[in-house]
Amino acid sequence: MRHVRGVEIFERRHGEGPEVIVLHGGPGAHHDYLLPGFDALAKRRTLVYYDQRGGGRSPVARDAPVGWREHVADLEALRDVWGLDTLHLCGYSWGALLAMLYAITHPNRVASLALVSPAPAARQEREEYEAVLAVRSSTPEIRAARDALQQEGLRATDPAAHAQRLFELAVAGYFHDPSRAGDLTPFRVTGRTQQQVWESMGDDFDLRPALRALKVDAIVVHGDDDPIPVSTAAATADALGAPLVVLEDCGHVPYVEALDAFVAALDPFLPHA
Repeated sequence: MRHVRGVEIFERRHGEGPEVIVLHGGPGAHHDYLLPGFDALAKRRTLVYYDQRGGGRSPVARDAPVGWREHVADLEALRDVWGLDTLHLCGYSWGALLAMLYAITHPNRVASLALVSPAPAARQEREEYEAVLAVRSSTPEIRAARDALQQEGLRATDPAAHAQRLFELAVAGYFHDPSRAGDLTPFRVTGRTQQQVWESMGDDFDLRPALRALKVDAIVVHGDDDPIPVSTAAATADALGAPLVVLEDCGHVPYVEALDAFVAALDPFLPHA
């Protein structure tokens, strides 16, 4: 546990070598749903995961603010605790957006940015993604599976199996192959944290102009069938002057659906011993 800015932050380290800070998605989720896939990147480097404030094993009081500025300030405080002059950041989904926000706020503190399945960097693109996800999450097959689950009475006979199946159906729309949803480590999102982060971003945010001013090594990795359109990742990569690696037959969770290609894209970029 790390005590920073009046909150307790849970941290996990894996591997040996230069530190890479892994930022999980959500907002309001926790790091362990990135496992075991992300740990495949730990060869020749140390992956430093932490549960962001207001999620997982880093709960906060209900009156504690959990907007994006607090998350950026927490990461800067952790940098100081870690004794690192600059950070190599590897952000997933919302975590990629957090990495961008940190880089914009503290441009001299970022050594590199690896953005995996990045959340849209502009508000209007987020609305497009939400519309796509809504359609993918309510296909006839998924609706039929939900109906069947409700009728079969599993909730009474095996609550754990029922909860697992509910989770799989809830995240199926994120996958190129929905049957792979069961391979994702289950997680939950703290609603208050999620809501406050998006409210704090405002109704018309667009990070691209600020990203264009950064001088930082970066890479963007995105699935070709992610409900977050590839065009949004391409726009972010263009703003950063970074290569875009598009993974084939892959949705939003490349460390599950395309693990080998995921590692092949990131391993040469990330610092190593």
